[in-house]
Amino acid sequence: MNSRPDSATWPAGRALSRAVLRQGTARCAVLCAVSTAATAAGLLLPALLGHTLDLLLARAPEAGRWVGGCAGVVLLISLLDGCAGVLTATADAHATAWLRRHLTGHVLALGPRATARFGSGDLVARLVGNAAQAGTAPGALAALLAALAGPVGGVVALGLIDPWLAAVFLAGAPVLALLLRAFARDTSACVADYQRVQGRIAGALAEAVGGFRTIRAAGAEERETARILAPLPELSRAGHRMWRVQARAAAQAVTVAPLLNLGVLAVAGLLLARHRLSVGEVLAASRYAVLATGVGALVGQLAALGRARAATGRLAELRAEPVPAHGTAGLPPGNGRLELRAVTARRGGRTVLDGVDLTVPGGTTLAVVGRSGAGKSLLAEVAGRLADPDGGEVLLDGVPLRALARDELRRAVAYAFERPVLLGPTIEDAIAFGLPSATPAAVRRAARRARADDFVRRLPHGYATRTTDAPRSGGESQRLGLARAFARGGRLLILDDALSSLDTVTEHHITRTLLAPDPDRTRLLIAHRAATAARADRVAWLDAGRIRAVGTHRELWQEAGYRAVFGGDDGAPGTEGAATRSDVAARDGPRGRAPAGDEPGRRTATGTTDGIEAAPGRKTRN
Repeated sequence: MNSRPDSATWPAGRALSRAVLRQGTARCAVLCAVSTAATAAGLLLPALLGHTLDLLLARAPEAGRWVGGCAGVVLLISLLDGCAGVLTATADAHATAWLRRHLTGHVLALGPRATARFGSGDLVARLVGNAAQAGTAPGALAALLAALAGPVGGVVALGLIDPWLAAVFLAGAPVLALLLRAFARDTSACVADYQRVQGRIAGALAEAVGGFRTIRAAGAEERETARILAPLPELSRAGHRMWRVQARAAAQAVTVAPLLNLGVLAVAGLLLARHRLSVGEVLAASRYAVLATGVGALVGQLAALGRARAATGRLAELRAEPVPAHGTAGLPPGNGRLELRAVTARRGGRTVLDGVDLTVPGGTTLAVVGRSGAGKSLLAEVAGRLADPDGGEVLLDGVPLRALARDELRRAVAYAFERPVLLGPTIEDAIAFGLPSATPAAVRRAARRARADDFVRRLPHGYATRTTDAPRSGGESQRLGLARAFARGGRLLILDDALSSLDTVTEHHITRTLLAPDPDRTRLLIAHRAATAARADRVAWLDAGRIRAVGTHRELWQEAGYRAVFGGDDGAPGTEGAATRSDVAARDGPRGRAPAGDEPGRRTATGTTDGIEAAPGRKTRN
């Protein structure tokens, strides 16, 4: 799930780094200018101090003005450093925001492939932590340029004081440059390992948070904690390697730098003894030698740039995943005829759908049934292009889905899922999610069709209740998900086990509405209950990734293998309306009341519930 960045990702990482810098060109230019000005002022100060010292030793009357000038330069350096700090923070924040916005859109465009490739926890780690680290690149680059300007300016200043001083320094400079280059290379590799292990921990934590009820029910809190934190020793080793690299580089550089300083001071002392330099010039030379060796600043900035580079590499892996391309075609008038032609789809190296050929006539309902793992949910994803097949093609009203414009496709296809995620600040916004101009009346009509209107009105603020403050059962969440699909409309409605958490009465009412004759809309249902399959116009029996048979429920029921798909579900044709008094009593409890949150059916004179088509069967999960 988590891959180590290799040499193939670095070009993509460099391209992403350039894109980040292009987004903040003006800010980076201003930051570089301010940082360079601060460095220039820092280079001017030793010369001013040296000249001021000579004037003070000579008791020159203008020495006081030069002391004031030195104080002014010190104040200017402080001011420029403060401005550089503010500009760095601003540039980093804008770069991070751009990265998160750009990559979040990329992840959403990838769809299910993103979580299948990286895992939800690792995605969060990349989009939050790594994006913030990569966003520091503009500031780190500007700071590095300023840090490099210091040593270069220091060497030039030494040459201006006396060429011999610059020659002595340059004799040992290549060793220092090689040390810094090796440090930059090694720290990027160490940081990449550290961030990769962080991503693994984040992924394990996301899995545990998603399955906290299972963990708690099994009493496995300690075991899961140990599993999540198992990579900590590896993280510790990566962190220690990172700090050892930085410490070794600093130690080596600190060993070389004083030797260069001593060489410069020794030559300056000889030149002073021969009256070729003044005392002030020796002071300036000593300061310029320190600036020229600027090891501390360079090591720190190289480390920051190495961390940003490693984080950018991890983001580039994500960005390298190709986003499904959309065409520009529109749909002709039609009622949602769906065709799958030789569709093959693979997941995790396994062929899940194998050469599926399937046609759903427009305006009809097709139920897809099969054992767990047969590929039903993947077929539902492919049918509405939430995922692309690895082979074959899918057509809607004769147009390949790949050729359709994105907005055209999404207007034509509506989905409802087994575990719907409700997005939007309020319940009304959650039902209208993705619709540019949904009216309150349209939202309420969709909620009524999904049998959600009554319980929504019972919420503290009705449809204006915040989604996070609306307690709801799994069945109520499914009803809201169905309402969202109904509100979207479209010519193709795909339900991926979207009725699995509903009580039998509510499922009956919704199914009756859903499967009512509608010549303008095609419906594709992933079904686990025989009763649902029996209500569909046709049933496609999916077995091991292939269509084994297509027919009515009554026709397919003659096959023992088909009956085995439903386990103990009594779905024999002719029994769909045979709910008994005891069935209703067992479901509704004392005095015929449905459990809280369920929608009661209309009771008849015989004591049965009107229209019940089948007792609930045992579901199998895909």
